[in-house]
Amino acid sequence: MPKPFEAVKLSDRVYWVGAIDWGIREFHGYSTTRGTTYNAYLVLDETPTLIDTVKAPFRDELMSRVASVIDPSEIRTVVSNHSEMDHSGSLPGVLREIDPEKVVASPMGVKALASHFPALDIVEVKDGETLSLGATTLTFYETRMLHWPDSMMCHLAGEGVLFSQDGFGMHLASEERFDDEIDPAVLGQEAAKYYANILLPFSPLVEKLLARVAGLDLEIRLVAPDHGPVWRKDIEGIVGSYATWAAQSPTRKAVVAYDTMWHSTAAMARAVGEGLSAGGARVHLAPLRSSTRSDVATEILDAGALVVGSPTMNNNLFPTVADLLVYLRGLKPKNLVGAAFGSYGWSGEAAGQAAGLLSEAGVELVEENLRVRYVPDERALSECRALGERVASRLPSADA
Repeated sequence: MPKPFEAVKLSDRVYWVGAIDWGIREFHGYSTTRGTTYNAYLVLDETPTLIDTVKAPFRDELMSRVASVIDPSEIRTVVSNHSEMDHSGSLPGVLREIDPEKVVASPMGVKALASHFPALDIVEVKDGETLSLGATTLTFYETRMLHWPDSMMCHLAGEGVLFSQDGFGMHLASEERFDDEIDPAVLGQEAAKYYANILLPFSPLVEKLLARVAGLDLEIRLVAPDHGPVWRKDIEGIVGSYATWAAQSPTRKAVVAYDTMWHSTAAMARAVGEGLSAGGARVHLAPLRSSTRSDVATEILDAGALVVGSPTMNNNLFPTVADLLVYLRGLKPKNLVGAAFGSYGWSGEAAGQAAGLLSEAGVELVEENLRVRYVPDERALSECRALGERVASRLPSADA
């Protein structure tokens, strides 16, 4: 009788045995409008091995997929590439059920898992260490801070599979397991969103990792991340995208993010956008009533400018704008120019506060903030347009 959930064969010896989360809509503080997957992989060899587990509520789905291929008790080794709970939450229950001979993690992973699950006995594997499974061999590579200190990936020689952990992944719930089975536009959007909201602060480390992997000259036929589809057709494309995103080279795109109370700041935003466009920029306006912080982070991934507008409320930034700017400060975008603006009725602190947070986030301010009291008149809107033109003048002369 078929199992409720069945494994998907990826190569001669490797199966996907993960779980699909169709309902999740928030992850790490950003919106996951298309859900996600928690990927786990089963390697069938003389030493059957499970690569990662899944989020705790999905343990039964994982075990059903494993059982569709082998008796779970035959698994002798479990690899934990990352201790975050979406990958390790079901680990204690899985280990009780299969009772493997060995569980391995990076040195930092051992420490992290000991904090999560003190009763577990985990063996550390060091960077470059190998583990023979029989006809195939796993080699482990530490990828610290991509995106946790314990992060690790591993390569399966003999099958050409790179288990890339959180690298090259995306939050996308789908029954399709491979990149070439999914709309390329969806892949591009979700891969960019994932990078912008998870890996952007660690871009220098991404560049080092890409250089290291290229230098290892590994046979890679599949890239199997911990979220989203497995790459088999356009591996070169996703690696190239990571190189581009990590470089954060500025373009002539400008993002205007804002919120408004009585439409005055919104009117200013539209005028700033007109000025940016007149100055030759490609403009994206992001009203925060209908754009999440993660949407804005994704838009600035390929931008050269970020301009932020906020009304003043109780002597402070409007809450949605404050939320965005604190979020972006943590993501540490590079090579952006920008400015701040806003309408106010009493004291008008918001635009200055926005400028300060932009500066803290690493955005180079073109000038001091632009403030307008109450409803902007034609003259004020002309000043907003001129601000947009000045920001546009600081963008590179042509997109790379």
